[in-house]
Amino acid sequence: MVAKIPESHLDLFHKRALAHLATIMPDGGPQVTPIWIDYDGTYILLNSAKGRQKDRNMRHQAKVALDIVDPDNSARYLVIRGRVVEITEEGAVEHAYRLTRMYTGTTYPYPPGEVRVIYKIAPERVSAFG
Repeated sequence: MVAKIPESHLDLFHKRALAHLATIMPDGGPQVTPIWIDYDGTYILLNSAKGRQKDRNMRHQAKVALDIVDPDNSARYLVIRGRVVEITEEGAVEHAYRLTRMYTGTTYPYPPGEVRVIYKIAPERVSAFG
């Protein structure tokens, strides 16, 4: 079952709110990465390059956790636990450019040959604070 993001915190997906993605390493240890985020109304969407540590971790273990802190009020945030339900390269380059424009206001020349990937995260538990 997919949990809903509370309306009170949907604005975090329209701000430059940085998320911290927690994944599980192959040895069972935690790994945390700051990451830009998107939300399609059902799934949290992440974008990264194929082969990075977070990519390898999410392919190995679908369970993830995120926190998303309001850049205007650090006492207001979301904590999401969920699972990767889809990994796709389709539309990933365009998605990466859209996130780059949203977060930086500019475009970023991704390295030639870099394979971009979208990860769809189904929220299973959502806690909103502040």
